[in-house]
Amino acid sequence: MITGTVALDTIQTPFGKVEKALGGSAAYASFAASFFSKPNILSVVGNDFPKEYIELLKKRQINLDGLQITGKTFHWEGFYEFDMNEAKTKKTELNSLADFRIKMPENYKETKYVFLANIDPDLQLETLNQIKKPKFIVMDTMNFWISGKKKSLIDLIKKVDVLLLNDGEARQLFNTASLVKASKEALKLGPKAVIIKKGEHGSLLFTKDKHFSAPGYPLEEIKDPTGCGDCFGGAFIGYLAKTGDLSESNMRKAVIYGSVVASYNAEDFSLNRLKTLTMSDIEKRYKEFKDIREF
Repeated sequence: MITGTVALDTIQTPFGKVEKALGGSAAYASFAASFFSKPNILSVVGNDFPKEYIELLKKRQINLDGLQITGKTFHWEGFYEFDMNEAKTKKTELNSLADFRIKMPENYKETKYVFLANIDPDLQLETLNQIKKPKFIVMDTMNFWISGKKKSLIDLIKKVDVLLLNDGEARQLFNTASLVKASKEALKLGPKAVIIKKGEHGSLLFTKDKHFSAPGYPLEEIKDPTGCGDCFGGAFIGYLAKTGDLSESNMRKAVIYGSVVASYNAEDFSLNRLKTLTMSDIEKRYKEFKDIREF
């Protein structure tokens, strides 16, 4: 099950612009997870949310029983310059997200694999409190919540199995320049693993006794990196839910599958590239990742 935002995004990069395209952390994450499992989505959209986007999500066998429809859809407008690792926000209209409260359908409460995608940590906690016996919980966050709701965030980290955040967020949350120190501080709070995303430079997986460095995929063409972190998290938990193997070695494979799907996502705007993606594409690039790491 995936909790997070479903949004309409207006994005400009050096390679083009889209207006009110499908976006949001839960949309990207559930789409990525759908290559491996059948995710349930828990979010809110407005009455203005295009029916074609609903149909697109349904076509991927994403369960929308937990998608509330009220008011107007959350809208984010941002742009990227040639440093494609950082989005700059022009406008955020929370709309129906401002009053969103977790109303979990009964058929969601038995869920075993949970991804708390980027959203208010109080809503992430509300989600967890309504699930009966989760087996594995992954959470993501962002700098906005680290600045504004640090206590809620720390309380939440104590309840999850994997903390997922980018390098800037790790440094900010634990007030250190060292990603190794940040990961050690995070692990002390209770998670079994910490994954630090480094954009085009790959990601790091830290557990109590080991660490793993996943490469970034050398893309020739990057059109829009929006949602890549969410795709990473969705594919990561989707693969673990599919295999049911939560060992450290299988988590490494899940990290690579997350990286593969995220790399494809960056090749076009919104979910346009993932719409045409196949499992054979994913497996082909997974093998390339293995070759990159051979020495």
